[in-house]
Amino acid sequence: MGRTGRRETRDEPGRNRSVRDFSTPGRSPVYAANAAVATSHPLSTLAAIEVLRSGGNAVDAGIAAVAVQCVVDPLMTGIGGDCFALYAPKGARAPIALNGSGRSPAAAHDAWYLERGIALAPTSPHAVTVPGAVAAWAKLLDDHGTRSLGELLQPAIRYAEDGYPVQPRVALDWSRSVERVAGDPASAATYLIDGRAPGVGTIMRHPKLAATLARIAEHGPRGFYEGPVAEDIVARLRDLGGLHTLDDFATAAPEIVTPVTTRYRGYDVYECPPSGQGLAVLMMLNVLTHHDVARLSELDRVHLFAEACKQAYHHRDALFADPVLNRVPVEHLLSEAWRASAHGAIDMGRAQEPVIWPELPNPEHVHKDTVYLSVVDRDGNALSLINSIFQGFGSGITAPESGVLLHNRGLSFRIDPGHPNTIGPRKRPMHTIIPGMLMRDGETVAPFGVMGGHYQAMGHVELLTGIIDRGLDVQEALDAPRSFAYGGGVEMEPGFGEGVVAGLQARGHRTIPASGPIGGGQIIWIDRKAGVLAAGSDPRKDGSALGY
Repeated sequence: MGRTGRRETRDEPGRNRSVRDFSTPGRSPVYAANAAVATSHPLSTLAAIEVLRSGGNAVDAGIAAVAVQCVVDPLMTGIGGDCFALYAPKGARAPIALNGSGRSPAAAHDAWYLERGIALAPTSPHAVTVPGAVAAWAKLLDDHGTRSLGELLQPAIRYAEDGYPVQPRVALDWSRSVERVAGDPASAATYLIDGRAPGVGTIMRHPKLAATLARIAEHGPRGFYEGPVAEDIVARLRDLGGLHTLDDFATAAPEIVTPVTTRYRGYDVYECPPSGQGLAVLMMLNVLTHHDVARLSELDRVHLFAEACKQAYHHRDALFADPVLNRVPVEHLLSEAWRASAHGAIDMGRAQEPVIWPELPNPEHVHKDTVYLSVVDRDGNALSLINSIFQGFGSGITAPESGVLLHNRGLSFRIDPGHPNTIGPRKRPMHTIIPGMLMRDGETVAPFGVMGGHYQAMGHVELLTGIIDRGLDVQEALDAPRSFAYGGGVEMEPGFGEGVVAGLQARGHRTIPASGPIGGGQIIWIDRKAGVLAAGSDPRKDGSALGY
Protein backbone atom coordinates (compact mmCIF):
# COMPACT_ATOMS: atom_id res chain seq x y z
CA MET A 1 0.00 0.00 0.00
CA GLY A 2 1.48 3.35 -1.05
CA ARG A 3 1.50 6.75 0.60
CA THR A 4 -1.95 7.47 -0.85
CA GLY A 5 -3.46 4.66 1.20
CA ARG A 6 -4.51 2.65 -1.86
CA ARG A 7 -3.75 -0.96 -2.69
CA GLU A 8 -2.44 -0.97 -6.26
CA THR A 9 -3.95 -3.20 -8.94
CA ARG A 10 -2.80 -1.57 -12.19
CA ASP A 11 -5.44 -1.28 -14.87
CA GLU A 12 -6.49 1.05 -17.67
CA PRO A 13 -4.90 4.53 -17.20
CA GLY A 14 -7.37 6.82 -15.50
CA ARG A 15 -9.25 3.87 -14.03
CA ASN A 16 -6.63 2.28 -11.79
CA ARG A 17 -8.74 -0.22 -9.86
CA SER A 18 -6.91 0.32 -6.61
CA VAL A 19 -8.83 -0.08 -3.39
CA ARG A 20 -8.73 3.08 -1.31
CA ASP A 21 -8.19 2.80 2.43
CA PHE A 22 -11.68 3.84 3.48
CA SER A 23 -10.63 4.26 7.11
CA THR A 24 -8.72 7.43 6.20
CA PRO A 25 -10.10 10.66 4.70
CA GLY A 26 -10.22 10.92 0.95
CA ARG A 27 -12.53 10.47 -1.98
CA SER A 28 -12.98 7.98 -4.76
CA PRO A 29 -13.50 8.55 -8.48
CA VAL A 30 -17.14 8.60 -9.54
CA TYR A 31 -17.97 5.81 -12.00
CA ALA A 32 -20.92 6.10 -14.37
CA ALA A 33 -22.28 4.03 -17.23
CA ASN A 34 -24.06 6.75 -19.22
CA ALA A 35 -22.96 10.33 -18.56
CA ALA A 36 -20.85 12.25 -16.08
CA VAL A 37 -20.09 15.79 -14.93
CA ALA A 38 -17.23 17.17 -12.86
CA THR A 39 -17.18 20.80 -11.68
CA SER A 40 -15.74 22.75 -8.76
CA HIS A 41 -19.13 23.49 -7.16
CA PRO A 42 -21.95 21.09 -6.18
CA LEU A 43 -24.76 23.34 -7.44
CA SER A 44 -23.03 23.62 -10.80
CA THR A 45 -22.65 19.85 -11.05
CA LEU A 46 -26.31 19.34 -10.09
CA ALA A 47 -27.48 21.76 -12.79
CA ALA A 48 -25.51 19.87 -15.44
CA ILE A 49 -26.77 16.46 -14.32
CA GLU A 50 -30.37 17.65 -14.42
CA VAL A 51 -29.90 18.82 -18.01
CA LEU A 52 -28.28 15.52 -19.01
CA ARG A 53 -30.97 13.41 -17.37
CA SER A 54 -33.66 15.41 -19.16
CA GLY A 55 -32.10 14.65 -22.56
CA GLY A 56 -29.71 17.55 -23.08
CA ASN A 57 -26.23 17.02 -24.49
CA ALA A 58 -22.80 17.88 -23.12
CA VAL A 59 -22.85 21.46 -24.40
CA ASP A 60 -26.30 22.11 -22.96
CA ALA A 61 -25.22 20.75 -19.60
CA GLY A 62 -21.95 22.67 -19.59
CA ILE A 63 -23.60 26.02 -20.28
CA ALA A 64 -26.21 25.47 -17.57
CA ALA A 65 -23.45 24.51 -15.13
CA VAL A 66 -21.12 27.41 -15.85
CA ALA A 67 -23.98 29.92 -15.71
CA VAL A 68 -24.89 28.65 -12.24
CA GLN A 69 -21.30 28.95 -11.13
CA CYS A 70 -21.19 32.53 -12.37
CA VAL A 71 -23.79 33.22 -9.67
CA VAL A 72 -22.79 30.95 -6.79
CA ASP A 73 -18.99 31.33 -7.08
CA PRO A 74 -18.78 35.03 -7.94
CA LEU A 75 -15.19 35.66 -6.97
CA MET A 76 -13.99 32.91 -9.33
CA THR A 77 -16.08 33.53 -12.42
CA GLY A 78 -18.93 35.53 -13.89
CA ILE A 79 -20.63 36.80 -17.00
CA GLY A 80 -18.19 39.69 -16.87
CA GLY A 81 -15.34 37.31 -17.71
CA ASP A 82 -13.96 35.10 -20.48
CA CYS A 83 -14.40 31.53 -21.68
CA PHE A 84 -12.45 28.91 -23.65
CA ALA A 85 -13.69 25.49 -24.72
CA LEU A 86 -12.69 22.28 -26.47
CA TYR A 87 -15.60 20.21 -27.71
CA ALA A 88 -15.27 16.68 -29.11
CA PRO A 89 -18.52 15.51 -30.75
CA LYS A 90 -19.00 11.77 -30.92
CA GLY A 91 -16.99 10.38 -33.82
CA ALA A 92 -14.82 13.48 -34.26
CA ARG A 93 -11.14 12.69 -34.70
CA ALA A 94 -10.10 16.05 -33.22
CA PRO A 95 -11.85 18.53 -30.94
CA ILE A 96 -13.28 21.90 -31.93
CA ALA A 97 -11.59 24.81 -30.16
CA LEU A 98 -13.29 28.06 -29.16
CA ASN A 99 -11.50 31.21 -28.03
CA GLY A 100 -14.11 33.16 -26.10
CA SER A 101 -11.77 35.75 -24.63
CA GLY A 102 -12.49 39.45 -24.99
CA ARG A 103 -10.53 42.21 -26.61
CA SER A 104 -9.20 45.55 -25.45
CA PRO A 105 -10.94 48.80 -26.46
CA ALA A 106 -10.26 50.14 -29.94
CA ALA A 107 -8.60 53.19 -28.37
CA ALA A 108 -6.14 51.14 -26.26
CA HIS A 109 -2.78 52.05 -27.84
CA ASP A 110 0.31 51.33 -25.75
CA ALA A 111 1.64 54.81 -26.58
CA TRP A 112 -1.44 56.35 -24.92
CA TYR A 113 -0.60 54.62 -21.63
CA LEU A 114 3.10 55.45 -21.83
CA GLU A 115 2.46 59.12 -22.51
CA ARG A 116 0.29 59.34 -19.39
CA GLY A 117 2.35 57.07 -17.17
CA ILE A 118 -0.60 54.73 -16.68
CA ALA A 119 0.08 51.19 -15.46
CA LEU A 120 -2.26 48.21 -15.72
CA ALA A 121 -3.27 47.94 -12.07
CA PRO A 122 -5.55 45.09 -10.89
CA THR A 123 -8.50 47.34 -10.00
CA SER A 124 -8.05 49.77 -12.87
CA PRO A 125 -10.64 50.07 -15.68
CA HIS A 126 -7.70 49.67 -18.06
CA ALA A 127 -7.35 46.06 -16.89
CA VAL A 128 -10.90 45.33 -18.08
CA THR A 129 -11.24 43.87 -21.57
CA VAL A 130 -14.64 43.31 -23.18
CA PRO A 131 -16.03 40.16 -21.50
CA GLY A 132 -16.23 37.23 -23.91
CA ALA A 133 -18.08 34.57 -21.93
CA VAL A 134 -21.70 35.24 -22.90
CA ALA A 135 -20.91 35.39 -26.61
CA ALA A 136 -18.89 32.17 -26.30
CA TRP A 137 -21.76 30.32 -24.60
CA ALA A 138 -24.16 31.42 -27.32
CA LYS A 139 -21.76 30.31 -30.05
CA LEU A 140 -21.32 26.86 -28.50
CA LEU A 141 -25.07 26.41 -28.21
CA ASP A 142 -25.79 27.69 -31.72
CA ASP A 143 -23.26 25.28 -33.20
CA HIS A 144 -23.62 22.22 -30.99
CA GLY A 145 -26.39 22.56 -28.42
CA THR A 146 -29.94 21.24 -28.41
CA ARG A 147 -31.44 23.69 -25.87
CA SER A 148 -31.86 27.45 -25.96
CA LEU A 149 -29.68 29.80 -23.95
CA GLY A 150 -32.83 31.14 -22.32
CA GLU A 151 -33.81 27.71 -21.02
CA LEU A 152 -30.34 26.88 -19.77
CA LEU A 153 -29.97 30.15 -17.85
CA GLN A 154 -33.03 29.46 -15.71
CA PRO A 155 -31.21 27.64 -12.86
CA ALA A 156 -28.69 30.50 -12.61
CA ILE A 157 -31.51 33.05 -12.60
CA ARG A 158 -33.27 31.21 -9.78
CA TYR A 159 -30.12 31.10 -7.63
CA ALA A 160 -29.46 34.80 -8.23
CA GLU A 161 -33.07 35.75 -7.43
CA ASP A 162 -33.99 33.29 -4.66
CA GLY A 163 -30.56 32.82 -3.11
CA TYR A 164 -27.85 30.20 -2.68
CA PRO A 165 -25.81 28.97 0.30
CA VAL A 166 -22.14 29.92 0.30
CA GLN A 167 -19.96 26.81 0.17
CA PRO A 168 -16.86 26.40 2.40
CA ARG A 169 -14.06 27.01 -0.12
CA VAL A 170 -16.02 29.87 -1.66
CA ALA A 171 -16.40 31.43 1.79
CA LEU A 172 -12.68 31.11 2.49
CA ASP A 173 -11.67 32.82 -0.73
CA TRP A 174 -14.40 35.43 -0.28
CA SER A 175 -12.99 36.33 3.13
CA ARG A 176 -9.57 36.86 1.58
CA SER A 177 -10.91 39.21 -1.09
CA VAL A 178 -12.87 41.71 0.99
CA GLU A 179 -10.49 44.56 0.25
CA ARG A 180 -10.91 44.08 -3.51
CA VAL A 181 -14.70 44.59 -3.47
CA ALA A 182 -14.81 47.04 -0.57
CA GLY A 183 -13.23 49.71 -2.77
CA ASP A 184 -16.14 49.79 -5.23
CA PRO A 185 -19.55 50.95 -3.91
CA ALA A 186 -21.62 48.66 -6.14
CA SER A 187 -19.36 45.68 -5.43
CA ALA A 188 -19.44 46.27 -1.69
CA ALA A 189 -23.23 46.51 -1.73
CA THR A 190 -23.47 43.29 -3.74
CA TYR A 191 -20.86 41.06 -2.12
CA LEU A 192 -20.38 42.25 1.48
CA ILE A 193 -22.64 42.14 4.52
CA ASP A 194 -21.95 45.06 6.85
CA GLY A 195 -18.53 45.31 5.24
CA ARG A 196 -17.70 41.64 5.75
CA ALA A 197 -17.64 38.54 3.58
CA PRO A 198 -20.53 36.11 4.05
CA GLY A 199 -19.77 33.05 6.13
CA VAL A 200 -20.23 29.39 5.28
CA GLY A 201 -23.88 28.60 4.64
CA THR A 202 -24.97 32.23 4.36
CA ILE A 203 -27.75 32.69 1.81
CA MET A 204 -26.74 35.28 -0.79
CA ARG A 205 -28.95 36.88 -3.44
CA HIS A 206 -28.05 39.03 -6.44
CA PRO A 207 -31.32 40.47 -7.84
CA LYS A 208 -29.65 42.86 -10.29
CA LEU A 209 -27.60 40.02 -11.77
CA ALA A 210 -30.78 37.93 -11.94
CA ALA A 211 -32.44 40.65 -14.01
CA THR A 212 -29.45 40.82 -16.33
CA LEU A 213 -29.42 37.05 -16.79
CA ALA A 214 -33.15 37.20 -17.53
CA ARG A 215 -32.49 39.84 -20.15
CA ILE A 216 -29.83 37.64 -21.77
CA ALA A 217 -32.25 34.70 -21.62
CA GLU A 218 -34.81 36.75 -23.54
CA HIS A 219 -32.58 38.55 -26.03
CA GLY A 220 -29.54 36.29 -26.32
CA PRO A 221 -26.04 37.79 -26.31
CA ARG A 222 -27.43 41.07 -27.63
CA GLY A 223 -29.01 41.45 -24.20
CA PHE A 224 -25.49 41.74 -22.81
CA TYR A 225 -23.48 43.42 -25.55
CA GLU A 226 -26.11 45.96 -26.59
CA GLY A 227 -28.77 47.99 -24.83
CA PRO A 228 -29.05 48.81 -21.10
CA VAL A 229 -26.51 46.26 -19.81
CA ALA A 230 -23.73 47.35 -22.16
CA GLU A 231 -24.60 50.99 -21.54
CA ASP A 232 -24.33 50.47 -17.78
CA ILE A 233 -20.96 48.72 -18.06
CA VAL A 234 -19.46 51.24 -20.47
CA ALA A 235 -20.70 54.20 -18.42
CA ARG A 236 -19.10 52.83 -15.27
CA LEU A 237 -15.79 52.10 -16.96
CA ARG A 238 -15.65 55.52 -18.61
CA ASP A 239 -16.47 57.22 -15.31
CA LEU A 240 -13.34 55.55 -13.97
CA GLY A 241 -11.23 56.67 -16.93
CA GLY A 242 -11.60 53.65 -19.19
CA LEU A 243 -11.47 53.83 -22.98
CA HIS A 244 -14.36 51.44 -23.66
CA THR A 245 -17.18 52.29 -26.06
CA LEU A 246 -20.52 50.74 -26.92
CA ASP A 247 -19.06 49.79 -30.29
CA ASP A 248 -16.33 47.77 -28.52
CA PHE A 249 -19.11 45.73 -26.90
CA ALA A 250 -21.36 45.49 -29.96
CA THR A 251 -18.54 44.02 -32.07
CA ALA A 252 -17.47 41.40 -29.53
CA ALA A 253 -17.35 37.89 -30.98
CA PRO A 254 -15.75 34.53 -30.11
CA GLU A 255 -13.54 32.72 -32.59
CA ILE A 256 -13.39 29.09 -33.70
CA VAL A 257 -9.69 28.26 -33.83
CA THR A 258 -7.55 25.27 -34.76
CA PRO A 259 -6.32 23.42 -31.66
CA VAL A 260 -2.64 22.68 -31.16
CA THR A 261 -1.57 19.14 -30.39
CA THR A 262 1.29 16.82 -29.61
CA ARG A 263 1.60 13.08 -29.06
CA TYR A 264 2.58 11.84 -25.61
CA ARG A 265 3.04 8.14 -24.80
CA GLY A 266 0.57 7.16 -27.53
CA TYR A 267 -2.05 9.80 -26.60
CA ASP A 268 -2.91 12.94 -28.54
CA VAL A 269 -3.07 15.96 -26.24
CA TYR A 270 -5.11 18.91 -27.55
CA GLU A 271 -5.04 22.48 -26.32
CA CYS A 272 -6.42 25.80 -27.52
CA PRO A 273 -3.74 27.76 -29.40
CA PRO A 274 -2.40 31.16 -28.40
CA SER A 275 -3.63 33.62 -27.18
CA GLY A 276 -3.98 30.91 -24.50
CA GLN A 277 -1.00 29.26 -22.79
CA GLY A 278 -1.99 25.70 -23.76
CA LEU A 279 0.96 25.51 -26.16
CA ALA A 280 3.25 25.53 -23.10
CA VAL A 281 1.66 22.25 -21.96
CA LEU A 282 2.64 20.56 -25.21
CA MET A 283 6.15 21.99 -25.05
CA MET A 284 6.71 20.55 -21.58
CA LEU A 285 5.26 17.17 -22.52
CA ASN A 286 7.58 17.05 -25.53
CA VAL A 287 10.56 17.57 -23.21
CA LEU A 288 9.33 14.87 -20.85
CA THR A 289 9.29 12.26 -23.62
CA HIS A 290 13.08 12.09 -23.17
CA HIS A 291 12.57 10.79 -19.62
CA ASP A 292 11.01 7.69 -18.07
CA VAL A 293 8.79 9.68 -15.73
CA ALA A 294 7.27 6.50 -14.29
CA ARG A 295 10.63 5.38 -12.89
CA LEU A 296 11.89 8.71 -11.59
CA SER A 297 12.16 9.26 -7.87
CA GLU A 298 9.84 11.92 -6.46
CA LEU A 299 12.80 14.28 -6.09
CA ASP A 300 13.94 13.75 -9.68
CA ARG A 301 10.39 14.18 -10.97
CA VAL A 302 9.81 17.49 -9.19
CA HIS A 303 13.24 18.73 -10.30
CA LEU A 304 12.59 17.72 -13.92
CA PHE A 305 9.16 19.35 -13.92
CA ALA A 306 10.66 22.57 -12.53
CA GLU A 307 13.33 22.70 -15.22
CA ALA A 308 10.92 21.91 -18.07
CA CYS A 309 8.51 24.48 -16.66
CA LYS A 310 11.17 27.20 -16.71
CA GLN A 311 11.95 26.45 -20.34
CA ALA A 312 8.33 26.57 -21.51
CA TYR A 313 7.23 29.56 -19.45
CA HIS A 314 10.25 31.60 -20.49
CA HIS A 315 9.16 31.19 -24.11
CA ARG A 316 5.52 31.74 -23.18
CA ASP A 317 6.25 35.13 -21.68
CA ALA A 318 8.47 36.17 -24.57
CA LEU A 319 6.31 34.98 -27.48
CA PHE A 320 2.66 34.16 -26.65
CA ALA A 321 0.15 36.81 -27.71
CA ASP A 322 -2.90 37.40 -29.87
CA PRO A 323 -2.03 35.47 -33.06
CA VAL A 324 -4.35 37.63 -35.15
CA LEU A 325 -2.02 40.56 -34.59
CA ASN A 326 1.28 38.79 -33.88
CA ARG A 327 2.83 35.66 -35.35
CA VAL A 328 3.41 33.08 -32.63
CA PRO A 329 6.03 30.51 -33.82
CA VAL A 330 3.90 27.49 -32.96
CA GLU A 331 5.60 25.14 -35.42
CA HIS A 332 9.06 25.95 -34.08
CA LEU A 333 8.00 25.57 -30.44
CA LEU A 334 6.56 22.13 -31.19
CA SER A 335 9.50 21.08 -33.37
CA GLU A 336 12.05 18.41 -32.65
CA ALA A 337 14.71 21.13 -32.74
CA TRP A 338 13.10 23.06 -29.87
CA ARG A 339 12.45 19.86 -27.94
CA ALA A 340 16.09 18.80 -28.26
CA SER A 341 17.35 22.25 -27.30
CA ALA A 342 15.12 22.45 -24.22
CA HIS A 343 16.00 18.92 -23.17
CA GLY A 344 19.71 19.64 -23.60
CA ALA A 345 19.46 22.66 -21.32
CA ILE A 346 18.27 20.53 -18.40
CA ASP A 347 20.80 19.22 -15.90
CA MET A 348 19.25 16.60 -13.63
CA GLY A 349 21.85 17.37 -10.97
CA ARG A 350 21.32 21.09 -10.56
CA ALA A 351 18.82 23.87 -11.13
CA GLN A 352 19.19 26.32 -13.96
CA GLU A 353 19.65 29.97 -13.27
CA PRO A 354 16.16 31.15 -12.30
CA VAL A 355 14.06 32.79 -14.97
CA ILE A 356 12.35 35.82 -13.46
CA TRP A 357 9.15 36.60 -15.35
CA PRO A 358 8.30 40.30 -15.45
CA GLU A 359 4.91 41.50 -14.28
CA LEU A 360 3.95 38.21 -12.63
CA PRO A 361 0.93 38.91 -10.40
CA ASN A 362 1.28 38.74 -6.64
CA PRO A 363 1.54 35.03 -5.71
CA GLU A 364 -1.48 35.41 -3.40
CA HIS A 365 -3.59 35.77 -6.52
CA VAL A 366 -1.94 33.23 -8.81
CA HIS A 367 -3.73 30.02 -7.91
CA LYS A 368 -7.25 30.74 -6.72
CA ASP A 369 -9.40 32.07 -9.46
CA THR A 370 -11.23 30.39 -12.37
CA VAL A 371 -13.74 27.59 -12.76
CA TYR A 372 -13.32 24.56 -14.99
CA LEU A 373 -15.77 21.77 -15.84
CA SER A 374 -15.84 18.49 -17.77
CA VAL A 375 -18.96 16.88 -19.23
CA VAL A 376 -19.46 13.62 -21.16
CA ASP A 377 -23.01 12.83 -22.27
CA ARG A 378 -24.77 9.54 -23.04
CA ASP A 379 -23.81 9.75 -26.73
CA GLY A 380 -20.11 10.22 -26.00
CA ASN A 381 -19.91 13.95 -26.76
CA ALA A 382 -17.27 15.55 -24.52
CA LEU A 383 -16.94 19.16 -23.39
CA SER A 384 -13.95 20.77 -21.72
CA LEU A 385 -14.85 24.32 -20.65
CA ILE A 386 -13.22 27.01 -18.54
CA ASN A 387 -14.61 30.39 -17.46
CA SER A 388 -12.78 33.09 -15.50
CA ILE A 389 -12.65 36.64 -14.17
CA PHE A 390 -8.88 36.22 -13.56
CA GLN A 391 -8.06 37.43 -10.03
CA GLY A 392 -10.40 37.09 -7.05
CA PHE A 393 -13.47 39.22 -7.85
CA GLY A 394 -11.63 40.33 -11.00
CA SER A 395 -11.22 44.09 -11.19
CA GLY A 396 -13.55 44.56 -8.23
CA ILE A 397 -15.63 46.85 -10.45
CA THR A 398 -19.37 46.14 -10.62
CA ALA A 399 -21.64 47.93 -13.07
CA PRO A 400 -24.20 49.48 -10.67
CA GLU A 401 -27.49 48.86 -12.49
CA SER A 402 -26.83 45.50 -14.17
CA GLY A 403 -24.87 43.87 -11.34
CA VAL A 404 -22.13 42.68 -13.72
CA LEU A 405 -18.79 42.19 -11.98
CA LEU A 406 -15.98 42.80 -14.46
CA HIS A 407 -12.81 40.76 -14.83
CA ASN A 408 -9.29 42.19 -15.02
CA ARG A 409 -7.89 39.97 -17.76
CA GLY A 410 -6.17 42.96 -19.39
CA LEU A 411 -3.69 42.76 -16.51
CA SER A 412 -1.96 40.05 -18.58
CA PHE A 413 -1.00 42.64 -21.21
CA ARG A 414 2.30 44.45 -21.08
CA ILE A 415 2.84 48.10 -21.90
CA ASP A 416 5.97 47.49 -23.90
CA PRO A 417 6.07 48.59 -27.55
CA GLY A 418 7.68 45.89 -29.65
CA HIS A 419 6.66 43.07 -27.33
CA PRO A 420 4.09 40.72 -28.93
CA ASN A 421 1.84 40.97 -25.87
CA THR A 422 1.87 44.74 -25.54
CA ILE A 423 -1.59 46.25 -25.20
CA GLY A 424 -3.11 47.43 -28.46
CA PRO A 425 -6.45 48.19 -30.11
CA ARG A 426 -9.01 45.35 -30.18
CA LYS A 427 -6.39 42.89 -29.01
CA ARG A 428 -6.62 39.78 -26.84
CA PRO A 429 -4.04 39.42 -24.05
CA MET A 430 -2.00 36.30 -23.45
CA HIS A 431 -4.45 34.15 -21.53
CA THR A 432 -3.86 31.71 -18.69
CA ILE A 433 -7.13 29.72 -18.78
CA ILE A 434 -6.87 26.52 -20.81
CA PRO A 435 -9.21 23.57 -21.31
CA GLY A 436 -7.63 20.28 -22.37
CA MET A 437 -8.76 17.23 -24.33
CA LEU A 438 -7.05 13.84 -24.53
CA MET A 439 -7.61 11.51 -27.49
CA ARG A 440 -6.19 8.21 -28.72
CA ASP A 441 -6.51 6.54 -32.11
CA GLY A 442 -9.08 9.13 -33.15
CA GLU A 443 -11.33 8.60 -30.11
CA THR A 444 -11.91 10.91 -27.18
CA VAL A 445 -10.30 9.71 -23.96
CA ALA A 446 -10.77 12.58 -21.49
CA PRO A 447 -11.86 16.19 -21.22
CA PHE A 448 -9.64 17.65 -18.49
CA GLY A 449 -8.55 20.91 -16.98
CA VAL A 450 -6.73 22.44 -14.05
CA MET A 451 -7.58 25.80 -12.50
CA GLY A 452 -4.99 28.11 -11.02
CA GLY A 453 -3.93 31.10 -13.11
CA HIS A 454 -0.39 30.81 -14.37
CA TYR A 455 -0.04 27.34 -12.85
CA GLN A 456 -2.53 25.80 -15.28
CA ALA A 457 -0.06 24.70 -17.96
CA MET A 458 2.11 23.00 -15.35
CA GLY A 459 -1.06 21.59 -13.83
CA HIS A 460 -2.04 19.89 -17.07
CA VAL A 461 1.38 18.25 -17.15
CA GLU A 462 1.19 17.06 -13.56
CA LEU A 463 -2.33 15.68 -14.04
CA LEU A 464 -1.63 13.84 -17.30
CA THR A 465 1.70 12.38 -16.22
CA GLY A 466 0.13 11.27 -12.95
CA ILE A 467 -2.37 9.18 -14.87
CA ILE A 468 -0.40 8.11 -17.95
CA ASP A 469 3.07 7.65 -16.46
CA ARG A 470 2.48 6.95 -12.78
CA GLY A 471 -0.66 4.83 -13.10
CA LEU A 472 -2.79 6.92 -10.74
CA ASP A 473 -6.54 6.94 -11.13
CA VAL A 474 -8.19 10.24 -12.00
CA GLN A 475 -8.89 11.17 -8.39
CA GLU A 476 -5.43 10.21 -7.14
CA ALA A 477 -3.86 12.31 -9.89
CA LEU A 478 -5.94 15.33 -8.83
CA ASP A 479 -5.21 14.74 -5.14
CA ALA A 480 -1.43 14.44 -5.56
CA PRO A 481 0.70 17.30 -4.13
CA ARG A 482 1.62 19.98 -6.65
CA SER A 483 4.71 22.01 -7.38
CA PHE A 484 5.23 25.02 -9.62
CA ALA A 485 8.50 26.66 -10.64
CA TYR A 486 7.88 30.37 -11.08
CA GLY A 487 9.51 33.66 -10.17
CA GLY A 488 12.86 32.04 -9.51
CA GLY A 489 11.59 29.48 -7.00
CA VAL A 490 9.62 26.25 -6.73
CA GLU A 491 6.33 26.62 -4.90
CA MET A 492 5.32 23.38 -3.17
CA GLU A 493 2.19 22.11 -1.54
CA PRO A 494 2.43 19.92 1.57
CA GLY A 495 2.50 16.17 1.05
CA PHE A 496 5.79 15.54 -0.75
CA GLY A 497 7.97 12.77 0.62
CA GLU A 498 10.67 13.18 3.20
CA GLY A 499 13.83 14.72 1.82
CA VAL A 500 12.31 16.16 -1.37
CA VAL A 501 12.51 19.78 -0.24
CA ALA A 502 16.05 19.36 1.05
CA GLY A 503 17.04 17.56 -2.13
CA LEU A 504 15.71 20.36 -4.29
CA GLN A 505 17.56 22.93 -2.23
CA ALA A 506 20.76 20.93 -2.58
CA ARG A 507 20.34 21.15 -6.36
CA GLY A 508 20.06 24.91 -6.17
CA HIS A 509 16.29 25.44 -6.10
CA ARG A 510 14.72 28.05 -3.86
CA THR A 511 11.71 26.23 -2.45
CA ILE A 512 8.61 28.15 -1.35
CA PRO A 513 5.89 26.61 0.84
CA ALA A 514 2.56 27.18 -0.91
CA SER A 515 0.46 29.80 0.89
CA GLY A 516 -2.63 27.76 0.05
CA PRO A 517 -3.89 25.14 -2.39
CA ILE A 518 -2.42 25.42 -5.88
CA GLY A 519 -5.37 25.49 -8.23
CA GLY A 520 -8.03 22.83 -8.65
CA GLY A 521 -9.10 20.53 -11.45
CA GLN A 522 -11.56 18.12 -13.02
CA ILE A 523 -11.36 15.23 -15.47
CA ILE A 524 -13.60 12.52 -16.91
CA TRP A 525 -11.87 9.44 -18.32
CA ILE A 526 -13.77 7.46 -20.96
CA ASP A 527 -13.00 3.76 -20.61
CA ARG A 528 -14.59 2.19 -23.68
CA LYS A 529 -13.29 -1.27 -22.93
CA ALA A 530 -15.18 -1.43 -19.62
CA GLY A 531 -18.03 0.78 -20.79
CA VAL A 532 -17.68 3.25 -17.92
CA LEU A 533 -16.75 6.86 -17.24
CA ALA A 534 -14.40 7.69 -14.35
CA ALA A 535 -14.82 11.26 -13.08
CA GLY A 536 -12.59 13.12 -10.66
CA SER A 537 -13.03 16.51 -8.99
CA ASP A 538 -10.44 18.40 -6.99
CA PRO A 539 -10.82 18.45 -3.19
CA ARG A 540 -8.94 21.77 -3.11
CA LYS A 541 -12.24 23.32 -4.21
CA ASP A 542 -15.87 22.56 -3.31
CA GLY A 543 -15.66 20.16 -6.24
CA SER A 544 -18.09 17.42 -7.05
CA ALA A 545 -18.51 14.79 -9.73
CA LEU A 546 -21.76 13.00 -10.52
CA GLY A 547 -22.84 10.47 -13.10
CA TYR A 548 -25.61 8.07 -13.95
